[in-house]
Amino acid sequence: MAIRLGDIAPDFTAQTSQGEITFHNWLGDSWGLLFSHPADFTPVCTTELGRTAALSGEFQKRGVKPIAVSVDPMDSHEEWIKDINETQDVSVNFPLIADHDRTVAELYDMIHPNASQKTTVRTVFVIDPHKKVRLTLTYPPATGRNFMEILRVIDSLQLTDNHSVATPADWKQGEDVIVSPSIATEDIPAKFPKGHTVIKPYLRTTPQPD
Repeated sequence: MAIRLGDIAPDFTAQTSQGEITFHNWLGDSWGLLFSHPADFTPVCTTELGRTAALSGEFQKRGVKPIAVSVDPMDSHEEWIKDINETQDVSVNFPLIADHDRTVAELYDMIHPNASQKTTVRTVFVIDPHKKVRLTLTYPPATGRNFMEILRVIDSLQLTDNHSVATPADWKQGEDVIVSPSIATEDIPAKFPKGHTVIKPYLRTTPQPD
């Protein structure tokens, strides 16, 4: 069954490049970024794991723990990590799950039957501290993932969880946001003292409140 937004992310126990973990316990009170790869030593994924390592500080600032999954065994992962560190000039500092029996791939509906019964799709799951899935993205094999977009969405999720706002198209951290329709226009000044603009009765903006 496909995992939908708002579902509890399935728990699992797995061997990783940083030892055995139980997923929910490993997440703790953090946000999580779980992203899958079809196999080790694939060129696009090598750049993606390197980019994730390079953005380690950005994920830490947001309280996000990245974790990757590939269906190859641990000895293959260990050799691949050496290649990633060398070619991307990073140190991979997050776990890479060895999912050789495809337990995680099947739990998260990552198998790509149109390609192969053994091939995993390249999917991203953003999971909140309540273990709920908040974002899913699936990429084609030849297109590298945009990790700045993933960070942008995490910023939006964390902002909108804490304030009665939504983020408009192409929003980035620090830009104006949309006041929730549930707030009456006359109540906006008390709730958003930085000011607001009424573009239409249903479209009101305010400076980012945090």
